[in-house]
Amino acid sequence: MRINKYLSGCGLDSRRKCEQLVLDGRVKVNGKKVTDLATDVNDYDIVEVDGHYVTLKEKKTYIMLNKPKGCVTTVSDDKGRKTVLDFVKVKTRVYPVGRLDYDTEGLLLLTDDGDLANVIMHPRNAVKKTYSVRIEGEISDAELKKLRSGVEFGGVKYSPAEVKVVDFEKGETKLTVTVVEGKNHEIKNMLEAVGKSVSFLKRVSIGDLKVGGLKRGEWRYLKPEEIAYLKSL
Repeated sequence: MRINKYLSGCGLDSRRKCEQLVLDGRVKVNGKKVTDLATDVNDYDIVEVDGHYVTLKEKKTYIMLNKPKGCVTTVSDDKGRKTVLDFVKVKTRVYPVGRLDYDTEGLLLLTDDGDLANVIMHPRNAVKKTYSVRIEGEISDAELKKLRSGVEFGGVKYSPAEVKVVDFEKGETKLTVTVVEGKNHEIKNMLEAVGKSVSFLKRVSIGDLKVGGLKRGEWRYLKPEEIAYLKSL
């Protein structure tokens, strides 16, 4: 966020008048005086004006949930099913970023920061989402090649995916699949397009952010460095 917008968001004055505060040398960021109006500031920089600390009026909330199976990725459900908000108990009104199917588990972000949610979800930003997948039976090199080249299912075209075979055990193949689009039922439909049925699906990462350390149904607030990373996307 540009320094004048940040200062205005702290309730000091209009953006134009906040620009003058910077030009007059009255602003410090992380202890250093700044006079460049192009200076960018994030929520975790320490900003001072005339020796007084200032912070944004509205603090956003960022949460990571390890979504379990058997709940819907909505804030309410007219069928009476559990929603992800039955697991995340906070006073702030947060919303899921994107969607995981009812029987899909894994990393789900929730926030009240609509701008960040749009950054993560919009295909043009090509934010990678990686899934751990199990399918029934084996998968051939030809089928893998199709997935890596892009497939079509039900009249919908799916972009090329990164697909790796991890293991084969008890009649099932374990894969990791990375996509950037985020279309409805994307992984299941892509594999269905090559004749494969998904028996297990879990999102393990969004970009470099991983769900490790959380049990099913557990959640936590994102760390400052994690929020900064997501905003950098």
